[in-house]
Amino acid sequence: MCRIALIVLVLAALSVTSAYGSPARAAKMHKSAPAPAASYNSHKKTHHPATPVPSPVVRRELAHARARTQARGGNPRPELRRHSSHPQRGVRAASADLQATARPVTLRESRFALPPPLRGSSESLERQNEKTEADGLERILDDDDLDDRIARKMLVPVPASASLTVNGNLPEDRRYCRPWTASFLADLARAHDTEFHRPILVSSAVRTVEYQKQLMGTNGNAAAAEGDIASPHLTGATIDIAKQGLSRQELGWMRRWLLPRQTAGKIDVEEEFHQECFHITVYKSYVPSKPPQSAGPAKMGQSKNGKSKG
Repeated sequence: MCRIALIVLVLAALSVTSAYGSPARAAKMHKSAPAPAASYNSHKKTHHPATPVPSPVVRRELAHARARTQARGGNPRPELRRHSSHPQRGVRAASADLQATARPVTLRESRFALPPPLRGSSESLERQNEKTEADGLERILDDDDLDDRIARKMLVPVPASASLTVNGNLPEDRRYCRPWTASFLADLARAHDTEFHRPILVSSAVRTVEYQKQLMGTNGNAAAAEGDIASPHLTGATIDIAKQGLSRQELGWMRRWLLPRQTAGKIDVEEEFHQECFHITVYKSYVPSKPPQSAGPAKMGQSKNGKSKG
């Protein structure tokens, strides 16, 4: 009986082994079972996050930018297209670009934006000679001629002050100019001092033909002493304002202050870069001529013909 039971158990064990394979194979199958989970994890690692949605402000600014571009008839800005391949980076770049372009210019930036230089030309130099001649100005020949004009007060001292200094290397008799040029210098120095609280420097004023010829031998940038493009310094109507030492803000201010007066025909400006100065010729029209004085009323007790009444 026991033997029959033992045979039944052995047959049952054999049938189970044939159905599920060997224990080693079962263990191997058990170890390889987690493979699907590993595949799932690797899939998770390579998965890209969802494209971020721009905020309403960014969407609105992008729409405005597209509208402005279409109104100009151009294509969208290339920097916006360049970042579009990476959505998140593109949104950030577009936002930064829009903020940069939409940032309003402050009053200080607009005030101190540097205007273009007031460059001279041969036509300008010809015009200066023509207009100074029309003003009745003659070229000062030599030191004797200069001293005579100073004595007759045809030339007046450069109006030096706390807001206007003169080149210390200039001889005393070279620190003179025409009366209307002196008025211009006083106005310029006062306006500049009000804005920046520091003086400007006159680097050159009146010259003589004799001195200009000497200058031509040492300075290749010097204008001629004779002819249609002679230096207007020879008339005493021209002065040079040094640019050396002026800040960027002062340089821009000078250009803005001088330009409308040149446009009005009151002055001519040649901004020099070799000598670093504003070469300025001032015309008589800068100072309006005084109207003639009208005759006063007849004295009491006299008729218009000068006879006493009654």
